[in-house]
Amino acid sequence: MKIAIWGNELIAWTAAACFAEMGNEVLFVPLFSGDHNSGENRSNNSPNKQAKLHDAPANVKEEPSLVEQLQQQLDAGRLRFTDTETAQSAMLHFLAFLPKQLEYATSLCQLVAADSKRQLIVMNASNFGIGASDKLQACFRGEQQIIAYIPDQLPAGSALAHFKNPDHLIIGCQQEWALMHIRALYRPFSRNINQWLLMSAREAEYTKFAITGMLALRLAYINDLANLADEIDVDIDIIRQAMGSDERIGQHYLNPGCGFGGEHFPQYIEGLAGTLSEARNSSLLSTVLEENEKQKELPFRKLWRHYDCDLQAKTISIWGLAFKPGTASISNAPSLKVIDALLNQGCKVKVHDPMAMANIEAFFSTHHHREQLAFCDSEMQALEHSDGLLLLTEWAQYFSPDYQVMLDTMNTALLIDGRNVFDKKLIKELGFTYYGVGR
Repeated sequence: MKIAIWGNELIAWTAAACFAEMGNEVLFVPLFSGDHNSGENRSNNSPNKQAKLHDAPANVKEEPSLVEQLQQQLDAGRLRFTDTETAQSAMLHFLAFLPKQLEYATSLCQLVAADSKRQLIVMNASNFGIGASDKLQACFRGEQQIIAYIPDQLPAGSALAHFKNPDHLIIGCQQEWALMHIRALYRPFSRNINQWLLMSAREAEYTKFAITGMLALRLAYINDLANLADEIDVDIDIIRQAMGSDERIGQHYLNPGCGFGGEHFPQYIEGLAGTLSEARNSSLLSTVLEENEKQKELPFRKLWRHYDCDLQAKTISIWGLAFKPGTASISNAPSLKVIDALLNQGCKVKVHDPMAMANIEAFFSTHHHREQLAFCDSEMQALEHSDGLLLLTEWAQYFSPDYQVMLDTMNTALLIDGRNVFDKKLIKELGFTYYGVGR
């Protein structure tokens, strides 16, 4: 099948690699000239310049194995970067734009729909909000030109694996002829699938927001319970296990911590919060977002209280900078707030992360106290002369460190566990002062 892929989101690059690997002819237009609504710098993207793999955004280059697979498909000739004129001739199109690019998506749909006699299927994976697919459908003419909404559910750090092996697929399309083509396109990835969830495009858009909102509510609730557990001397781990044993609740998204981050997850919640506020005057998800921002500061607040509000000249270590393990992305990561607060308190901050240190270095390159920030080659190097360790990202390599080396290396055996990865009882018996989240 021939498919044109438009957009610069992670799912666009992932779909390009995966569809090409399965034998499709993929025409990819990831960058656009004349997109005045994107807010991005297009200086290197003149109308005559086609994108190259080295033009990929940072989150694509950092995604495990994705660049290698894209290069393989380019070499095989099944994937090629091309221009608008060439790509618009395809019958199948896949849109993966930023939320602020709806106007561009609309003009693109008008362009590809110019020939009203040809069949046309546009699969929209962009986060434009509820009802956007209906607006795009209005660009088309007749029953042979269809918009389908397929929510972007790819997690950063494992995008390829999730695209190739989904446990379900949500398809917002009710035209049988179009569903036949979409099923054929996704067939290589759906042999072990549990469910095809078919609905209208508007219902699929709403489903995406509803799922994201529910996950955010679970995270907010368990964090709220954990914070209360701290105050009443209850171990949230015991409570969490008991809650999860109830089949009506389960264990998923019940791990308390120092807040969620990422680019898309908070973005979806913001979108739904805005819709709920406008339509229902509801502040539920807005409150979740506000409380999550406070939760990101929790490790700093525990450190601040431990040292009686005086952190001047302390050396503080941080393990984990990315917003979650498996990615170099620091988008909305708790580390951003924590590092800023520590630097402003006069601390020397020594950090380690397997993937994200270059991004943190770039982020704080203009900070007025950037000379206080040190980047370490290993987690143990980050502990030298340390007055306290803050664990902010639960990378696997941090789970079972050599505790004796830690004790020998640190000035003060203080451990603030922002992800509850350590055995509290063992840590305390070894001589550490330990603070978890709700423990």
